[in-house]
Amino acid sequence: MIHSASSLYEDVAFIAYHFHWSADEILDLEHPRRRQYIDDILHINARSQGSH
Repeated sequence: MIHSASSLYEDVAFIAYHFHWSADEILDLEHPRRRQYIDDILHINARSQGSH
C-alpha cells in the first residue's frame, strides 16, 4: 500500500509531538506500527479528557 508524503509527514509529526521521538526513529517503524501508535495516542488523549 502506498501512502502520500503529506500523510506520512502528518503521522511523523503527530507521534514526534506526543512521544518526543526523532523523525528517523518514527520512519524506521513499519506503517502498521506507526498507525498503532497513533491509535494509542488518540485513545490515551480521549481517556484523559473523560471520553471512552
